Amino acid sequence: MKKIFVYILLLFSCSVTAQQHYIAPTDSLVIKKLSQWQDWKFGLLMHWGTYSQWGVVESWSICPEDEGWTQRDSIHGKTYNEYKKNYEALQTTFNPVNFNPDKWAAAAQDAGMKYVVFTTKHHDGFCMFDTKQTDYKITSTKTPFSTNKKSNVAKEVFNAFRKQGMATGAYFSKPDWHTNNYWWPYFPPKDRNVNYDPKKYPQRWNAFKEFTYNQIKELMSEYGKMDILWLDGGWVRPKYTIDTAIDWQRTIKDEQDIDMPKIAAMARKYQPGLLVVDRSVGYEYENYVTPEQQVPSSIFPFPYPWETCMTMANSWSYVPHDKYKSTNELIHTLVKVVGSGGNLLLNVGPDPNGEWDTAAYTRLREIGEWMKINGEAIYNTTQADLPIYNAVYFTQKKDTSAVYILKLIKENDQSLMNGVMFEITDLYKNKFKHIQILGTKIILPIKRYQVDKGVFNMKIEINDGNAIKELRHAAVFKLIK
Repeated sequence: MKKIFVYILLLFSCSVTAQQHYIAPTDSLVIKKLSQWQDWKFGLLMHWGTYSQWGVVESWSICPEDEGWTQRDSIHGKTYNEYKKNYEALQTTFNPVNFNPDKWAAAAQDAGMKYVVFTTKHHDGFCMFDTKQTDYKITSTKTPFSTNKKSNVAKEVFNAFRKQGMATGAYFSKPDWHTNNYWWPYFPPKDRNVNYDPKKYPQRWNAFKEFTYNQIKELMSEYGKMDILWLDGGWVRPKYTIDTAIDWQRTIKDEQDIDMPKIAAMARKYQPGLLVVDRSVGYEYENYVTPEQQVPSSIFPFPYPWETCMTMANSWSYVPHDKYKSTNELIHTLVKVVGSGGNLLLNVGPDPNGEWDTAAYTRLREIGEWMKINGEAIYNTTQADLPIYNAVYFTQKKDTSAVYILKLIKENDQSLMNGVMFEITDLYKNKFKHIQILGTKIILPIKRYQVDKGVFNMKIEINDGNAIKELRHAAVFKLIK
């Protein structure tokens, strides 16, 4: 019990810390876009680059840190320098000839996804777009795929998803481990951070700032309508934003300010209302926060916009024979996230040929089947102010005209035979008289049991065994008048 209490306190303190650093936008167009984004609920993230050829973690194996995700296989180089040289040479063999973004976009749209965030550049510095700032890019003559008519991959991805009516976001890594103005060859890199003191060598740091600014300008001005600028690599930040309560932020020794006010102003000049997500930095240029591979506690919900980014398999990038989460688990995650007030950004990593694993298509198709029946409880909703317990979550329309009860169901779970118990308050008890099971024509009465002043237990009893058998992954009950 003591461990549980400590864990809850930790979650609460993390939420309070983040809240102190969050500054809500004041630009009316950004506020409007943020509200729209909160209605979308479900999006796709893709990590893709030359690293898919080795089937290793994206970028991190060239980072000289001794972490589980930075390990290097000696088959690709016995020393660090040999490994990094061979890694960067992957540019010369990258040729994803089966790249078909229209197929990806159709699958995402069918699953009910409303937006995509694509890796235009990860930390290794390899660009999946036709930047003019470096030759380390997919459209370089050094890259075999450069002769393909779809070689400007980021542009092809964004156009394909827009054709499906989806919003677009550019993932962009602020650190760049390829450019000499971030990892200067004069010094060996020691960790993920810049390997020289920007204050001691301001001319070099200013060159890096200009390089970063120009690349983001290209993405904002030459790649069509953009809804989100999703900036990763949170160690590139002004020193005053460092939170020493967080372990990895304590390793940031030098000021790494890239002038986000200037970048954001430029980006929004080309893309009015653009959401800027300077991940983990906080303050005015992190319009929503992005917990990674976890669903924040529903006990202490975040008091600001947030999005869980999570892998569909185990890894962000393509790894051969990766284990994919079951459809049941993915739908449960979506319900938990939305029922706790957030969005879910689900990641798929394409392989070196430009294809998704068949498991990704299967999961998206099955999620889509569930969403076609129950999507009204997901989109354009907010978290209902009701207690979550016994795997029951609540959403509501913004005007409270409808309230939805989402009951998680495990595979082969028969617990619905015993009914669904939940708590409801005075706010709702007299407004709704019946419950409809989405996907059926069944309308049931609500049984109320007052347990405290202003608080009622309610029970949904389903007597139709055949209807119960048809309910999979999560049953959704709509409170109706």
